[in-house]
Amino acid sequence: MSTRMSLYVYAITKSSHPLDLAGIKGVGESPAELRTVRGDSLCAVVSETPDDLAVSRRDLAAHQEVLGHLWGGGAVLPLSFGYVASDEDAVRAVLEARAEAFSQRLEELTGRAEFNVKGTYDEDSVLRAVLQTSEQARALNEATRDGGGTYDDRLAFGELLAQEVQTRENALATEVLAALRPLALAEKIAEPSQQYFVNVSFLVDEERSKDFTRTAQELAERYGEDVDMRVRGPLPPYSFA
Repeated sequence: MSTRMSLYVYAITKSSHPLDLAGIKGVGESPAELRTVRGDSLCAVVSETPDDLAVSRRDLAAHQEVLGHLWGGGAVLPLSFGYVASDEDAVRAVLEARAEAFSQRLEELTGRAEFNVKGTYDEDSVLRAVLQTSEQARALNEATRDGGGTYDDRLAFGELLAQEVQTRENALATEVLAALRPLALAEKIAEPSQQYFVNVSFLVDEERSKDFTRTAQELAERYGEDVDMRVRGPLPPYSFA
């Protein structure tokens, strides 16, 4: 008999996964017990959907904790935060309809982890570097110091700085990717933003995780205080599921 209850779905994995859920709490202020919905060869880890489910630090952390715990016991397909199914029958139908594709992806992710690399360039450092290497930038900086210079001077200085910063950040991003790509099986690159000049997730074999981490740390040390490079991992392969 199916349970007609809205279900929050955390992940899909093989039925052979150890699925040790004891003591692991899910989303919600008063989390419901985690349980499984099984298909023929796959299962989904679920809990009853709480009434107070929200995009909050509490629930995001709980979601990630469940995924991290499951991933420690074997490959999983992590679902994005907030995935809700109408009931057990709906979950089971998806498991059975897409069993072949899900099983293949689980095989591809077995023994592999995700590493996320983000980099930011210190604004003062890049400004100093531009002024040290560009005679035009130094001249415009001097002309516009203390509010001086014409409007065209200030406009030209701003455009030159933006162009130089973009060029330097592009070069850094290319360098980071070139160093880390040989150690990864796949990558997902996010568009550069005002916050990060590089934001990329890598899929890495377990056997190469230490090499990947060491290489990333060496890059961070080489850049020093000019660049803040953050590496998170190993993580469940969120970006590759």
